[in-house]
Amino acid sequence: MVRPYTRKDYIRKIPASKIVQYDMGDLSTDFPLQVTLAVKEHAHLSHNSLESARIAANRYLQRATGRLGYRLKIRVYPHHIVRENPMATGAGADRVQSGMRGAFGKAVSSEALVRANQKVITAYVNVKDFEHAKIALKRASMKLPVSCKIEVDKGNDLVQY
Repeated sequence: MVRPYTRKDYIRKIPASKIVQYDMGDLSTDFPLQVTLAVKEHAHLSHNSLESARIAANRYLQRATGRLGYRLKIRVYPHHIVRENPMATGAGADRVQSGMRGAFGKAVSSEALVRANQKVITAYVNVKDFEHAKIALKRASMKLPVSCKIEVDKGNDLVQY
């Protein structure tokens, strides 16, 4: 596992995370069913892929269950700051650059470092919307760069899967 680079005091410019919301839907209702998307192996999830997964799942659940028929929660935060050594290309680039000498890099993005079997997204729904929750989380998993599995955390005695 990569050692996380998170000390924001030492970093000059940190690109903002693109994740808009971490909790969506009806936040006050206690839903009987809790369906979770978990990653199968260790991975780095960029803030772009997390936001893309959030949009895909949220849009599907909102259309299928209505505005107050679900709750969706993103359970990881992109703390790890990714650095890149920008290489110049084109004519005269060899005179401008020093190659890999002093190649610490500039902050370009942020990622969430997730372990195997860690829960990434959770959907809270009613029993009648169980299939919709599975489809929404399947669509969200398509946006992530790692294979995922869908688990029922709460209420698995209420549904058959």
